[in-house]
Amino acid sequence: MIAEDLIELELVRNRFNRLMNELAHGEIARNSFQPWEVEILLDIESCALEPRKRLDILRQYQKAVQKQMERGNAPPLMKMSEYLHSKSTRRPAIV
Repeated sequence: MIAEDLIELELVRNRFNRLMNELAHGEIARNSFQPWEVEILLDIESCALEPRKRLDILRQYQKAVQKQMERGNAPPLMKMSEYLHSKSTRRPAIV
């Protein structure tokens, strides 16, 4: 990976984490968004998360996207709907 790609990936990581923290605290403190951020916000809204589980699911989703970025995958980032779908199709652990 070249330096510009690493810088871009770090900028995306920082913006994504900021967005997730704002959602977790229930307060968006800005009015300027990247197109991919708007897509993520709209997708999260369309998922209609249960209020009791919302914070926990947001944190799990954030960790999954961070893992995606650690592998060097730049945007488009996984959407919440994709995350929930992959989570629901996983095989249950054998006990």
